[in-house]
Amino acid sequence: MKVRGVVRPPGDKSISHRAVMLAALARGTSEITGLLTGEDVKSSARVLRGLGADISTVRAGATVRVHVSRFTSPVSRLHCGNSGTTARLMLGILAGQRFEATLTGDASLRRRPMRRVTEPLRTMGARIAERGGDALPLTIRGGRLRALTYTTPVASAQIKSALLFAGLTGNVGVTIREPYRSRDHTERLFVHLGLGLHQREGAIVYEPPERRGVVPSFRLAVPGDASSAAFLVAAAVLAEGGELVIENVGVNPTRTGFLVVLERMGAHVERVNLRDEGGEPVADLVARPAALRGTEVSAAEVPTLVDEVPVLAVLASRAAAGSETVFREVGELRVKESNRLELIAANLRAVGVEAEARGNDLFVCGTTRRPSGRVDTARDHRLAMAFAVLGTIPRANVRLSERASVAISYPRFFDDLRSIRDTGHPKGLPHGRGTRET
Repeated sequence: MKVRGVVRPPGDKSISHRAVMLAALARGTSEITGLLTGEDVKSSARVLRGLGADISTVRAGATVRVHVSRFTSPVSRLHCGNSGTTARLMLGILAGQRFEATLTGDASLRRRPMRRVTEPLRTMGARIAERGGDALPLTIRGGRLRALTYTTPVASAQIKSALLFAGLTGNVGVTIREPYRSRDHTERLFVHLGLGLHQREGAIVYEPPERRGVVPSFRLAVPGDASSAAFLVAAAVLAEGGELVIENVGVNPTRTGFLVVLERMGAHVERVNLRDEGGEPVADLVARPAALRGTEVSAAEVPTLVDEVPVLAVLASRAAAGSETVFREVGELRVKESNRLELIAANLRAVGVEAEARGNDLFVCGTTRRPSGRVDTARDHRLAMAFAVLGTIPRANVRLSERASVAISYPRFFDDLRSIRDTGHPKGLPHGRGTRET
């Protein structure tokens, strides 16, 4: 397979969540373009509507307008769908509201841990009742909060963002330290909107104004999602020839660790047309095929590429035969939409690759053998997309258990994957077995 053309990934999922939440906290009407239309962001919009926000329809190409006079007590449970970001960040927002609300989600989300957020929020003064242990559903009553100085147990943008949102809505100071730097989209938006955030001696510090903080209305263009772009980059790297341009990608350094790792593996991805949009660096990426070698991904790098581990593992499986790639301290993958760590290893083995999860480390051995076998995605969008990319190599026979999960973050993924393939057949239609659903 060769690659060709220009493609634009969907809006950044992390920024989309935060933008619509801050817009719902703002005075007046805010306008957001480029918002991701995936199911996770729609979950955030649905929860905010349940609190009284007026949010126009989230659809492709639309300018989304957000207006709210004030949050009101919800009349029913707030359903977060499959979105851990929605649940954890909304807990922070609700911590500063003087009413009771119950958050729930689908079966997968109800298995994901929440105490990493609820424990520091309780320290701030929020009252949170568990109904099923360390998971949703949770009932929270916020109100008068206390200032917080906190060191997160893991590098997590969701923990950090929830606490910053609690400081904002509760009008109290928050100081946060992390073991490693996690993605900083919340901090950038706070600074962009003038919300009293800065760094001091390695800590992130939010200082509320003397008068209760007011978020100004704003206009924001959301850049393309770096994590979604990673799958397109990977398809280009595995191709037999050609060149692919991926437009309008957010290249925030807390999100582009996968490009650093790819460079070590032998793939150079150019960044062109660098610019700034809403406090975020943006560029077009130019990706080409490359011969890969194994590498080691350190624990310190993981927060900058945690969502890209599945596709990096797939690329590692096509590195020079016998070369090993090691991902250190990726145990956090066990509590994503699936037990992503074990499933990456099991699915690589299912298609003929030597791979193993040992403790919190993942080991993948490169091979030239044709990948063939059935992949259990466990309805995890990143597993489905990663193994779909593996299915683009010549004579591959990768069978996915389902494809619908990609709607969570990249609704048109399979269309875009087909569009960049230059097979020499009419209209670029795929030939051979490639990837299919079983």
